[in-house]
Amino acid sequence: MRRCGHYFNISSFNNNDIATMSGPINVGSESEWSSLLSGTNVVVADFYADWCGPCKMIAPTFEALAKEHSRPKKVAFAKVNVDNQSGIARAQGVSAMPTFKIFHNGTCIETIKGANPPALTAAINNAVKLGGPATGDVFKTPGRTLGGQSRSAPLSKQWNLKGFLDALVAFFGLYFVSLITFDPYKSAEKSVFNLHRKPTPGNAGGSTQGAGGAKPPPRSSFKTLADLGGD
Repeated sequence: MRRCGHYFNISSFNNNDIATMSGPINVGSESEWSSLLSGTNVVVADFYADWCGPCKMIAPTFEALAKEHSRPKKVAFAKVNVDNQSGIARAQGVSAMPTFKIFHNGTCIETIKGANPPALTAAINNAVKLGGPATGDVFKTPGRTLGGQSRSAPLSKQWNLKGFLDALVAFFGLYFVSLITFDPYKSAEKSVFNLHRKPTPGNAGGSTQGAGGAKPPPRSSFKTLADLGGD
């Protein structure tokens, strides 16, 4: 008695029904097989026999992978009974069971012979990438804040090397001035290294005069009669 309760038979479904199903598909004819290959990007086929012990052993692994990765028109998993579909098995060169074949756009790209769950899992994980991204993956691009920039702005301003050097010179200048004077505070306050030093009242006009006050206006080189009489 054939054990097929876990598989779908596509003979009673049309193409739209096939596209919405998940899990292994039990191929019932060569025309159904051709339709599956032509209408699906990636097809993983399990060529098995009911009397094959290793086929029964690896069947749960194949079924679990089919439920995990099946996607309409992108990735499909097929069960091909070599006794019932001997023409398909001969066309694919199947001579031992179980044999797993992976098809991409109708062309076989990899063959795994024997019941080897790790090898089958690795091959299928690589093959499903050829089927294209899942529906939800197209919405996984990073979002952007409304009114924001494409990338985060720096949290701090760029380091100002000139400002740092100016501050360093001022610090050491004030330090040495305070060491060589009797009144360090006043000397530091009046030092040119003091960044907060206020200009003296005499320097406000730009040029300085002598301590005696304003310079008297120059005398004229021409003399009057009074000047000559005085002389």
